Amino acid sequence: MECACIYRKSQDIMRMNSIEIETLTPAAGTQDMLAELLVATVAAGGSVSFMHPLAPQAAKAFWEKSLAAAERGERTVLGAWDGEVLVGTVTLLLDSPPNQPHRAEIAKLMTSVDYRGRGVGTRLMRAAESLAAEKGRKLLVLDTATEEGASGLYERLGFKLAGEIPDYALKPHGGLTGTLIYWKRIGPIS
Repeated sequence: MECACIYRKSQDIMRMNSIEIETLTPAAGTQDMLAELLVATVAAGGSVSFMHPLAPQAAKAFWEKSLAAAERGERTVLGAWDGEVLVGTVTLLLDSPPNQPHRAEIAKLMTSVDYRGRGVGTRLMRAAESLAAEKGRKLLVLDTATEEGASGLYERLGFKLAGEIPDYALKPHGGLTGTLIYWKRIGPIS
């Protein structure tokens, strides 16, 4: 599969040879770059709620809605940059029910195929965890596909497996996969 490079339009932050994590906003004009990353992730088999082939317009619409939710404080979308190249993203879902103000959910962790195995996912997850703690959250939850998911990464980062739900979702290229549910306490719950 040919991987298209995703170039950052704004020149306000130049970074050379290191991955930098920052909060993404609609004003930053990142929807096209995020859409391209999402399309490539799904094409490579990433189970992130979409089926292959994913139309670029549908991917962009998803990110427009996601970044609008971020503007409302319902979530935070983080981006990993290698200079002008967007190489990964993760979303921290903050819009919890009234009886769950102490928790947040990790969603849509994606790393560019060309950058997998280089620590991008780890950096994104640590940034999301730090942000959750700053926002007073004490418990993180997430799920990942049983087949070809990121369970190894999550376990290395201290997440505990709560269990598996079989036949939870379709894989991007067809067929069912289960999901693994994880949790991690990041602070004392009073």
